[in-house]
Amino acid sequence: MSGRLLAWLTLVGAQILLGYVTRATQGKPDRNAVYHYSTFVGSVVYYGIVLVVLIAISGDEIRTLLAFRPPRSWARAAGIAGTVIVAVIVLEVALNPLLHPDREQGLTPTHWEASRAGAFAASVAALAIIGPFVEEATFRGLGYSLLAPYGQIAAVLAIGILFGLAHGLVEALPILVALGVGLAYLRARTDSLYPCFIVHALFNAIALTLAVTT
Repeated sequence: MSGRLLAWLTLVGAQILLGYVTRATQGKPDRNAVYHYSTFVGSVVYYGIVLVVLIAISGDEIRTLLAFRPPRSWARAAGIAGTVIVAVIVLEVALNPLLHPDREQGLTPTHWEASRAGAFAASVAALAIIGPFVEEATFRGLGYSLLAPYGQIAAVLAIGILFGLAHGLVEALPILVALGVGLAYLRARTDSLYPCFIVHALFNAIALTLAVTT
């Protein structure tokens, strides 16, 4: 095992441990957390630390290892991305009556509060742009690049499982693993991080938007 892979696994292991320990000791976040600027600040600090570690592990090969390059074909990327989105939505609809994954994570408010629009916009930036970017760089970027030499299928499955576990959730785990696998497959077929980030950002942005409009 290479030193880079060991360092990456240590980083992801720490994320998984932190996620489940936090959930076990503090419970799920306040549903109105997106209406507080502290959510934005906390997210920026956390993701900033993760990004610094990723850069340190990648060294002078950051663009290559994190797949910062256009996909081979945007049309093909769009087709695969659409399939991933539909598949994950269908799975979520099927499992929601049994597991209620949409309620487990918290963070999604029950109604719109116009007086807190500024804090909400900041939280959306953190959770639908910064978060997805760093998570994609972690898993579909560096993680996939380091695991791909052990086999593409193994890398896609491993990335999906670790991505799901890193969120520290139980009922939502099947959905997160499915999304993680789908995005890893998208990364494998396009050789680019960009389509993965776009899909991930859309999922988070739509979830937050629906939470305050339905």
